[in-house]
Amino acid sequence: MSGPTEVGFEGADGTALVAHITGAGEPLVCLPGGPMQASSYLGDLGGLAAHRSLLLLDPRGTGGSGVPADVATYRCDRQVDDLEALRRHRGADRLDLLAHSAGAAIAVLYAARYPERVGSLVLVAPSPRVVGVEVTDADRRAVAEQRRDEPWFPTAWAAFERIWSGDATVADVDAITPFLHGRWDEERRDLLPALDAGRNDEAAAAYYDLDLDVDGTRAALGALRAPVLLVAGELDVALPPARAADYAALFPDATLAVQPGAGHYPWLDDPERFVSAVSGFRPR
Repeated sequence: MSGPTEVGFEGADGTALVAHITGAGEPLVCLPGGPMQASSYLGDLGGLAAHRSLLLLDPRGTGGSGVPADVATYRCDRQVDDLEALRRHRGADRLDLLAHSAGAAIAVLYAARYPERVGSLVLVAPSPRVVGVEVTDADRRAVAEQRRDEPWFPTAWAAFERIWSGDATVADVDAITPFLHGRWDEERRDLLPALDAGRNDEAAAAYYDLDLDVDGTRAALGALRAPVLLVAGELDVALPPARAADYAALFPDATLAVQPGAGHYPWLDDPERFVSAVSGFRPR
């Protein structure tokens, strides 16, 4: 497996952008979540780099990528142009895409705008915001209650209750962090700084600052010919499995893989199972 390298290219507006390349095999462009977080927290996606050449894109204003002149270009729909610029720079007819969490907004909007340019699409615990799949408090309760036997549950559950009632504090938002992870132990807690690193808060505030055309996006995805793999965590309160099934149903050719015991970062909770699911998924 080759060591990490970088490729620099220009976004549609001339902003200098960087993708970090690691691994061997067919290229897979990877979009981080956050929103607006540098790609470093993705690592090698649990060992996926042994099977695919990962192009880990730092969104504009994060990691090695430059800060744009116009903050409005932090919007997820505007960053679709950056993905198209990367395709053109690589001279590729189509892109295989993997997107985590909020990064799925860019990948999905790209697929809606340039369906012929998508070879395959892997959505990992995707944010459902741009496609209008609603996750209710009841959905999250049903998933969270499965963790009752864990020692941290009473404190995290009480914080969730305050969030649901509208009486939350900043501390409560931090207190529910264990619910995002399939396991919550010392090793995972030590990893949190790396998982939270590289976020651009100004860019994150602008990311969804647009009037979403949910109906138009859903209609476009309903005609997408590229195969889609949606990987959801069995214990992920951000996108519970039932709502992940609703998301996958928007595509004509989608496979839903619910990873047992996983949260919002399935490649960390069970790397072998995650890599097996993603590496075995190929466009026809």
